[in-house]
Amino acid sequence: MTPFTANRVAFGRHETFHLRFGWLTKGYRNWCETPELFGEDDPTVVLGVGKNMVTAIRYWMEAAQVVQSAPTRGVAPTKIGRLLFAQDSGWDPYLEDDASLWLLHWLIASNPRDATAIYWYFNRYHKPEFTSGELFDALSDFVRANAKSKAADTTLKRDINVLLRMYGPHEATKGAPLEDGLDSPMAMLGLIQRSSDGKHYLSRVTERRRLPVAALGYAVLDLMEALQDNSVPLERLMRADPQYAAPGAVFRITEDGLITKLEELIRCLPGSLELRETAGIHQLYRLQSCDKHELLAQHYAGTRLESAA
Repeated sequence: MTPFTANRVAFGRHETFHLRFGWLTKGYRNWCETPELFGEDDPTVVLGVGKNMVTAIRYWMEAAQVVQSAPTRGVAPTKIGRLLFAQDSGWDPYLEDDASLWLLHWLIASNPRDATAIYWYFNRYHKPEFTSGELFDALSDFVRANAKSKAADTTLKRDINVLLRMYGPHEATKGAPLEDGLDSPMAMLGLIQRSSDGKHYLSRVTERRRLPVAALGYAVLDLMEALQDNSVPLERLMRADPQYAAPGAVFRITEDGLITKLEELIRCLPGSLELRETAGIHQLYRLQSCDKHELLAQHYAGTRLESAA
């Protein structure tokens, strides 16, 4: 998890391409077979896509924290990247489990260094109904006030378009390439919808009953690790501070919904976490060490057992 800092922001690196189905799997698998893939002169042959799309695939792998930049080999896998996508032992290399999509959403939306616009939208922008123009104006204000390196209006507009195309429902456009008709996997989360009149976008806070507790738990433990604190108020889990993302904001979950999920998480990690209420204030305490990757391992192991039954 990376903090927001004014001199570490990124806009427009996606080459106007939103994250597509299969890109993370394709990028990671081909990188494993050819470790110098993103340092080669022509990785387009290996990946079977155009040059700009190669750049976008690498970008989304970094934005999703599946890989990180490496000076000698172009990129290097992160721990979560290896655990999810390893060819023989990966938990969910083809992203068939809903928890994987929610997890990747958290990894992108909590990464202000590489996915600044998405981080900003889910953590700093809270209007439940808006137009793309309103989003652009608000993002422009945020960049002017908080980023040392400025971005051109055209770049910010592209970021808004990619955000809405990636998380919102697809609308077919006549004459558009077939691949553009494939929604991003993030659209399956239902975090952005169109209004009935088609003129506005909606992003409503709900109880998120279908949010896998493993993904929520990973985000909570990720935040506690970043804050270097064994206790965190419910308010901080709900709303981002100037540096770090918040699970409640990223997952667009109500306070009651978050409490329900935290209670479920506590049952999954007996003796490790406790939710206490003092004078009407809820606070989550970590009583003993609990590893966010081990929580995910338990989830995927359970999923495999259910599939085999």
